[in-house]
Amino acid sequence: MKISVGLYFFMLMSLASCQHQKKTSNKEGKPNIIIFYADDMGYGDLAIQNSQSKIPTPNLDQLAKEGMLMTDAHSSSGICTPSRYALLTGRYHWRDFNDIVHSMGESVFKENQVTLPRILQENGYNTAAIGKWHLGWDWEAIRKKDSLKKDKVLFRKKEIEVWSSQAYDWSKKIPNGPLSIGFDYYFGDGTINFPPYTWIENDKVREAPTMTLQHPKEDFALEGNWELRPGPAVKDWDFYKVLPTVTSSAVTFIKDQEKAEKPFFLYMAFPSPHAPIIPNKEFRGKSKAGPYGDFMYQTDDAVGQILAALKSIKADENTIVIFTSDNGSEKYAYDRVKNFNHDSSKPFKGVKRDIYEGGHHIPFIVKWPSKIKSGTINHQLFSQVDLLKTLTTITKSTLPNNFNYDSYNFSNVWLTNTEKPVRETIIHNTWESKFAVRKGDWLYINNKDGYHTRIPKWLSKNQHFENTNDTVQLFNLKKDIGQTINLASKYPNKVKELALELSIQQKTETFKN
Repeated sequence: MKISVGLYFFMLMSLASCQHQKKTSNKEGKPNIIIFYADDMGYGDLAIQNSQSKIPTPNLDQLAKEGMLMTDAHSSSGICTPSRYALLTGRYHWRDFNDIVHSMGESVFKENQVTLPRILQENGYNTAAIGKWHLGWDWEAIRKKDSLKKDKVLFRKKEIEVWSSQAYDWSKKIPNGPLSIGFDYYFGDGTINFPPYTWIENDKVREAPTMTLQHPKEDFALEGNWELRPGPAVKDWDFYKVLPTVTSSAVTFIKDQEKAEKPFFLYMAFPSPHAPIIPNKEFRGKSKAGPYGDFMYQTDDAVGQILAALKSIKADENTIVIFTSDNGSEKYAYDRVKNFNHDSSKPFKGVKRDIYEGGHHIPFIVKWPSKIKSGTINHQLFSQVDLLKTLTTITKSTLPNNFNYDSYNFSNVWLTNTEKPVRETIIHNTWESKFAVRKGDWLYINNKDGYHTRIPKWLSKNQHFENTNDTVQLFNLKKDIGQTINLASKYPNKVKELALELSIQQKTETFKN
């Protein structure tokens, strides 16, 4: 059969049009995803859920008004690395480890471990991580084995030794970073207060460190301690540029997606308001909660800039936007109560590192226009590990066979605001010896003390927390959200029930890699 030249070109054009439509509809069919992950932001720092807050958060408040505010959301841990690991894997961190990744530490991920970015990447998403990482790299792979050069430095009033900048071959690729777990792109400084102090793009440094950073100038931090670990650094590294630079990078990434055929997933992990508390000059005095409040306000502004970029490319209507925090506020929160009458943990007891609610009960907002009803408030018990199952369900992503979860699917909750319970229990943990079990209104702690950070004497005197001789703790959070009355002696059967639940969870392996 002969085909005319005109008909031939018509068929080619029609085929190209169909392919284009298929690609376009595929992008429109799968929503983009942005996860904003604040660092050390307390529940009470979000103005819309704390009427007594001294920190304005206009962009986050607007996000909550346009989406859903989940009031009973929790990070897996009361510290950084474990919470990030749990969010990205859908797995309780305590099944594998409890501590953070320390200076120049190795990756916490197993080889080829199933992660949220890897699942999305394999299901057609362009995946990017920008900002804080703090989940480890294989720095030993680029260390010169024939170099024994170490520098003696002072850290926390003790002299220690660290590998010098010259001990590493900075021209090499650094294995086992973000690209190894499913991200197509990474840009950031790793961790703002950990070496190396340089910009990293994908798996290589942009500029090779040439010195060892020790204590910066005395007027460096505006609130709290400097918190910096000594180690390799580029000359004149400017910590004040970290938040603006990663924000700008995220804005650029979003704008670059305007003509992209793939949907995108952006994991935007802010270095703020974590110490060192260093708001830029234009943000100082914007809150009534001191430098921390100003830093939090600057973080809110960064969210606003990125959302504005999303709107500028007309992608906001088909993007799921999530905002949350890795754990509660740092111990400096106590001084803010005294100095500014601002309580970052309000209405909870405890701060970062604690097993009490203030350590892990975090802000959580999700917006998806035309899908999630604006202005909704949901009180379901929710964990950040649930993001994996929820987002993979929404995106209809293919998962490995026989893959089980610590993660639950909350897609129906988001889409209908149902209060029908999805998750009955959560296991809370920060340090190896202390666990808590939440079930319904009840919370059990397997230790007589839920603190890790000591509270100031002036606060303990004012709060009058009820003390008992019990070796464990039991609270009814519906009646006592501040965890002031230990009911362990009054309800021994409830203690046994929840202690058994903890034991079962600890012995149960929920999924194989």
